Order: sequence, then structure tokens, then C-alpha cells
Amino acid sequence: MDIIREIEKESMKENLPDLKVGDFVRVSVKVKEGTRERLQVFEGYIIGMHGRGIRRAIVVRRLSFGIGVERVFPIHSPKVENIEIIRRGKVRRAKLYYLRDRVGKRAKIKEDINAKK
Repeated sequence: MDIIREIEKESMKENLPDLKVGDFVRVSVKVKEGTRERLQVFEGYIIGMHGRGIRRAIVVRRLSFGIGVERVFPIHSPKVENIEIIRRGKVRRAKLYYLRDRVGKRAKIKEDINAKK
């Protein structure tokens, strides 16, 4: 098992911010279109986190033209270029799946003013 942990440790990213559920983040993802590769930005709230170590992933949700869109990002993936925290959220839950049923102002998360970015 120690050999597996050592191999995983080499692939893990070091410069990741301290992500928490409820944060509003901007995730830059490499997208391949034909022969070209470009960065695509996805902004939204982190509504869930799962996994440990190299398998760590975040679920990011945003509203696009009134429709909720969720994407799962493995944070140590080479496709994920950058994760930037825009706002810290003040929540008391580990998973914010209840936001799926809410629309408008009720779907917003309060900002944590005392938190550091």
C-alpha cells in the first residue's frame, strides 16, 4: 500500500486552495476541440466534496439561463488547470444538495465575511 501512496503523491497538485463546501469558485478546465486546446471557465458554488487523496473531487453547481448545471471536477486531474475561490460561503452542511430544489434568491448562499480567501 505504501508504494501506491507514493505513486499517488507524485501526481497530486501542491498549489490548491483550501476548498470548502459553500465556496463560490472559478474552475479553469482544459478542453480539446479538434487539434486545438483551450481553457473553459466554470463558475459556481461547491455543493459537495467526496473522495480522499488523489481521488478528491468537488461538485460545482451554477445556473445557466435558469437551468441548474452541475459538474464534477477531480481536483488533481491534469485537465483542471486552476481553481480560484471568489467568495467564501457560510454553511452548516457537508452537502448542499437541497439547493437543487430552490430557485431565485432562495438558492443563494450567505457570504462568510470573516473567512480568508
